Amino acid sequence: MRFIEIKHLAPEHLPSAVELDRLCFGGLWTLEGYKRELESPNSDLLGLWTWETEDCESDPNRAGTGTPPLQIPAGTGAPPLQIPPTLIGIGCLWAILEEAHIIMLAIHPQFQRHGLGQALLLALLKSACDRQLERATLEVRDSNLAAVYLYKKFGFKEAGRRKRYYEDTGEDALVMWRSGLEKPEFQRCLTVEEQEMYDRLHQKNWHWAIDSFEF
Repeated sequence: MRFIEIKHLAPEHLPSAVELDRLCFGGLWTLEGYKRELESPNSDLLGLWTWETEDCESDPNRAGTGTPPLQIPAGTGAPPLQIPPTLIGIGCLWAILEEAHIIMLAIHPQFQRHGLGQALLLALLKSACDRQLERATLEVRDSNLAAVYLYKKFGFKEAGRRKRYYEDTGEDALVMWRSGLEKPEFQRCLTVEEQEMYDRLHQKNWHWAIDSFEF
């Protein structure tokens, strides 16, 4: 059985983060850059891990009726590890005044199109809500249609374009914007996306770890 977990990165995770960064971005940040993010009180740096277990006859996340909330109680114990957890996703936001600037969102290429990017974006947006931020913004390659679609699902709208923003390809960046994070309508949006996320993950045979990230 395959499990996933989202939690804040710690210093011991940074070498794996740099390796994943090189794979996804060609080396956006160095080890020192990640250390600065950990030390900054205005930065939330999250990681998504996966591992496999054996002899799991049932899914603990489906016990009873309905799917569990994303805020899963800690301290109840995770399934025994058969393979060490592997970092396959990283996300980061900067809190600037009332704005969450999502500076990074990446999933290992071998694990894309499974709904894991949706899970990581949901975690970042919930972190923004915990900080009582009112809006979120980000830049995305205009050719990255899957990412643009994902952001639009969460209510992001195109607010502008940065010409030739990406040096490696000369591509434009779309500037996307989402306001109203503090409003009840946005909380309802997150609830809908959370349910869809769980359904999609289970369809792909992913299961949420018991001790995963608490929001």
